[in-house]
Amino acid sequence: MHPTAQAFTEQIHETYGFDAAVEEFPEGTKTAADAAAAIGCDVAQIVKSIVMRVGDETVVVLTSGANRVDEAKLAAEFDVDPASVRSANATEVKDATGWSIGGVPPTCHDTDCVVLSDPTFETFDEIWAAAGTPEAVFRLTPDDLHTLADPRVVDVFE
Repeated sequence: MHPTAQAFTEQIHETYGFDAAVEEFPEGTKTAADAAAAIGCDVAQIVKSIVMRVGDETVVVLTSGANRVDEAKLAAEFDVDPASVRSANATEVKDATGWSIGGVPPTCHDTDCVVLSDPTFETFDEIWAAAGTPEAVFRLTPDDLHTLADPRVVDVFE
């Protein structure tokens, strides 16, 4: 297992007592479609961890692979000017979460950034999220997601 995925596995176990069964795909899971194809699930079951800057805050938006973040809705959720909403850059992602773009898990972040979650996940028995690298994912349930990430479930999606 990649050392970063192993570090995630250890961190989630130590912090939450959750045993993440990480699966690695050498062909990569960089896009939701790639991940769904590798896993053999619906693209909507893929948890994309989209890190956004919303005003002065960093927000992790857990988005179904079938959806896109609507920046105007996200701005309205935080009552900020839509012009102040943008994707976080690589440094901001790493500083806020401790993980690199493409491998950000829904939990075990370095800071207490706000986490939002797509209500789409509630329609599935299992979902899949990044486990620290663009090649590593782990299976969880929507209930696990709530326990591990404590997200606010909101509809800020196109």
